[in-house]
Amino acid sequence: MSLVKLTIKGISYSQTQNGAYALILSEVDGERKLPIVIGAFEAQSIAIALEKEITPPRPLTHDLFKNFADRFEIIVKQVIIHKLVDGVFYSSIICERDKIEEIIDARTSDAIALALRFKAPIFTYKNILDKAGIYLKTSTSKKALSKKEEAVIENLILGEDKESIKPTSQDYSKFSLTELNKMLDEAVTNENYEKAASVRDEISKRQ
Repeated sequence: MSLVKLTIKGISYSQTQNGAYALILSEVDGERKLPIVIGAFEAQSIAIALEKEITPPRPLTHDLFKNFADRFEIIVKQVIIHKLVDGVFYSSIICERDKIEEIIDARTSDAIALALRFKAPIFTYKNILDKAGIYLKTSTSKKALSKKEEAVIENLILGEDKESIKPTSQDYSKFSLTELNKMLDEAVTNENYEKAASVRDEISKRQ
């Protein structure tokens, strides 16, 4: 079976289902997207890895794994989403140490959070993309989805029983850039990364 390389296009959340998150992957040489429902912690960890300007004061679990692997010279070479059963994606992390390759089973959300930190490529098999891939126009997590695209995400989330998180509902548009930067620093210090991501999005809109 042929492998298809994927990139991370963003993270979407449901407005009606308590802000449940969907990670949206895109095939590199195509237009299909692969949405995967993920838990709140994993969404937070992936968002922080994507947002280069937010640095946690203490390492998150995936950062700790990266530090541990670096100390013992373990390299994550790639991540493969290799199976889809009853709406659940299964992944493998391909690691190498002392030129010996190992395959480790992992939840897809954890595998992708680690792939980002190791700058490792993400793949899936063509038959999985044929089965679960959809067409969305979204190109970044900071752009709003169309009503049709939101409906696709809603249906995806409604069909899954996953942990969810309520997104920050505060309107940051009334704050100045100085106030926003101060709020961003405080949110990171307090490890409120959900708020930090929302504040950072507002800052980015003005730049």
